[in-house]
Amino acid sequence: MKNFNFLIVLVLLATFQFQNTSAQTCNPSGGIRGIKPPPGQCNQENDSDCCVQGKFYTTYTCSPPVTGGTKATLTINSFQKGGDGGGPSECDNQYHSDDTPVVALSTGWYKGGDRCHKYITIKGNGRSVKAMVVDECDSTMGCDADHDYQPPCPNNIVDASKAVWKALGVSEDNWGDLDITWSE
Repeated sequence: MKNFNFLIVLVLLATFQFQNTSAQTCNPSGGIRGIKPPPGQCNQENDSDCCVQGKFYTTYTCSPPVTGGTKATLTINSFQKGGDGGGPSECDNQYHSDDTPVVALSTGWYKGGDRCHKYITIKGNGRSVKAMVVDECDSTMGCDADHDYQPPCPNNIVDASKAVWKALGVSEDNWGDLDITWSE
């Protein structure tokens, strides 16, 4: 009888976990059509993409649930004045050196600024680094002057300074996209 009761408890826990996980899914919230950037208005430093006239870009107001090892894609961004990040960072309206380990998180993970100036741990390439959240990688908007005529971010992005890539030991010729995990 004890084994039967244990089995019932396991089934109930698995059912609850499945329901809880499915309630936390993140679906697209909409989309925007790209516009052609005015000449010289899309900074392609770090191989940044520029919006394409008429292309449909998916938008999100959410990101996947945060866990002890949240899967994400690490991208590269310059947070310096004149860099491909566009304007100053959302958290403090300041620019940050590319030599400082800082990141922007996709809209859902940014949580309206709740993670501003908090450190996250990024694991990738067999190493880890702590980086401070200073900006939002906007998953809801893009293809305009405020976003340097770049598309909206996907909902699973940790957009990192060069310092983060260096700390993870990724060679410069491989900077761009890297599968990582991160945690608070």
